[in-house]
Amino acid sequence: MAEQTEMVPVFIMGKRYDVPASLTIMKAMEWAGYTLIRGVGCRGGFCGACATVYRIKDDPKLYFGLACQTVVRPDMYLGQIPFFPAKRAPYDIKAIKAEPATIFMTYPETLRCLGCGTCTKACPQELDVKGYMAAAMRGDIEKVANMSFDCIMCGLCAARCPAEEPQYNIAIMCRRLYGRYLAPRSEHLEKRVQELHEHKYDEELKALKALDMAGLKALYKERVIEK
Repeated sequence: MAEQTEMVPVFIMGKRYDVPASLTIMKAMEWAGYTLIRGVGCRGGFCGACATVYRIKDDPKLYFGLACQTVVRPDMYLGQIPFFPAKRAPYDIKAIKAEPATIFMTYPETLRCLGCGTCTKACPQELDVKGYMAAAMRGDIEKVANMSFDCIMCGLCAARCPAEEPQYNIAIMCRRLYGRYLAPRSEHLEKRVQELHEHKYDEELKALKALDMAGLKALYKERVIEK
């Protein structure tokens, strides 16, 4: 006799559904019959499109997560967050400088941060958003870039911020500034790019394209492996 699948009650748009306990929020919504058009992206926890808030019955806490990664819980009340346009300031990365004034002039609301930590609590990546916003207020572009490196731009921090700051847009500007102006340059990479511009490997690539599968496998096995 086949084992019976454990079912748990969840509430989607106020309506109760009994769904398999092993499903993620996204799969549970689809299992319940919803066709998801918005708020769906990579389904792998990388794109940040499926930001979700939910509550648990008799628990006053507001929970946050990505619908494609968060497994359902009994008596979970679900609500997808629709897209909303958090401020994204226009700028030309080639025309601005990697200095504190750039942050404050481009995003003056940076200095409105209350240090409440709501942004950190909302982050599904468990990033220290409050910490990198403190670094932004000090004008420390490198620290902002490093601390926000794993940001997936889901927007939950901005959705919960009482000071109405677009933390993730401030962070990505700092990462762009750091990458263009402050990060150590890779000399071997610049050399290889120059070689590509000079078409140094065109003949070699042409020869590779002409090989069949057996030839490619043989070449792969004969390759020199660096120690």
